[in-house]
Amino acid sequence: MTNLVGAVKKDYVVTSTLIRAAIVASLGGLLFGFDTAVIAGTTAAIQSLYQLSDWAMGFVVSSALIGTIIGTLISSKPGDKWGRRESLKVLGFLFIVSALGCAFAWDYWSLCTFRFIGGLAIGGSSVLGPMYIAEISPAKLRGRLVILFQFNVCLGILLAYFSNAMIELLNLNELYVQWRVMLGMGFVPALVFTAMLYTIPKSPRWLVLVNKYDEARKVLSQIGEVKIDQEMAEITASLESNAGQFKEKLFQKKYLYPIFLGVAVAAFNQLSFVNGFLYYLNDTLNDIGAKFGGKFQPVIIGVANVIAVTIALLTIDKIGRKKLLLIGSWGSAIPLFFCAYIAWTRNLIELFPWSIAAFILFFSFSQGAVIWVYISEVFPNKVRSKGLSLGSFTHWALAAIAAQVYPVIIAIPKIGLSIPFIVGAVMMIVQFFVVWFLFVETKGIPLEQLEEKLGVNPKKDLTVDSIYT
Repeated sequence: MTNLVGAVKKDYVVTSTLIRAAIVASLGGLLFGFDTAVIAGTTAAIQSLYQLSDWAMGFVVSSALIGTIIGTLISSKPGDKWGRRESLKVLGFLFIVSALGCAFAWDYWSLCTFRFIGGLAIGGSSVLGPMYIAEISPAKLRGRLVILFQFNVCLGILLAYFSNAMIELLNLNELYVQWRVMLGMGFVPALVFTAMLYTIPKSPRWLVLVNKYDEARKVLSQIGEVKIDQEMAEITASLESNAGQFKEKLFQKKYLYPIFLGVAVAAFNQLSFVNGFLYYLNDTLNDIGAKFGGKFQPVIIGVANVIAVTIALLTIDKIGRKKLLLIGSWGSAIPLFFCAYIAWTRNLIELFPWSIAAFILFFSFSQGAVIWVYISEVFPNKVRSKGLSLGSFTHWALAAIAAQVYPVIIAIPKIGLSIPFIVGAVMMIVQFFVVWFLFVETKGIPLEQLEEKLGVNPKKDLTVDSIYT
């Protein structure tokens, strides 16, 4: 019998297997964050070594995001065919290959290729990691356990910045060694993640999907399910009720409002230019020339990121999604305008790192925490998976564009560095009014009632069965 960590309620207990499985799967989020941010410490050296134009340098960064887009779109099918855990093992292998490949890249195109492979792993893990955690979690704990993945994304970003700062202190050859060590450091968490995946069970929901009922019962027992027969019946009923959903088309008139909400929240998230700032953080800080914090300036921003997302995850169900977005709009716009002023005038430059940190804090507290929750809520049951794919595609496509154009924009003489901050600030103000007038609050509303509120499922068409399925 699996060791019991503690009882939470009569219908389930928290076991060591459950905790280990949730933590291990969420490590995909840590790799997600690490691989996203580690490039920030390497861009100057890579551009100098390979004599790259600003567009070519942008492609080194955006090549990973192109892989992320593709990984997001194609990962669900392998997850259904081979299982969530087995597919995560493949992604772990891709993380390892990417880290080693980038460390030993022999030219520009090989570096971009291995960055692309890492992007595939990032995209796939962003889909399969939360999916696995949700499927092994008791309903009462599901939100908190799935949140581990998002928390680890921010923790991975912080670890990447800290790792880069520590490697800089070693005074390695910047052009030929230092950037390779930085990118290669991702091998360590990737190896741990892949190895630990062999210690966790397969998803019980997937086991039922492929008719492995005895193994599903065994896993449910291991993760602390007490009413195993009832849970098996509910999983089977859920799979049957969702069987016909793949035939429903997303792009219909009745779904236009949910589509608008999902695309808008994803678009504004990236129109803030947040990923451009994260990917090129070291270059941006070096350009400004602020001295405070030295090589550890990015770490300050990473700490703000972790603190903010922690607060948001503890309060999102109390404050509400819409209110968080409204607070974050002005909380992000004001420090962005201040960054633009500093970049334009080169006055008060020592306050620049703190202003970026303030932006990241408010962004992570609002948009960063809300986006995936909101997208998963506003799309009706019948098209939720398609809606999530659309929202994810919007987010990553705009992130790729931001990564591609950022070095080109900041290369514009005198005013270039201020432009992304001005654009981001203006977009945050526009977001405030769009959210205020056009967004709905989803906090505490059952999904079926939310469909009615969105005008997708009129009240007269609701039945008792539809409310409880």
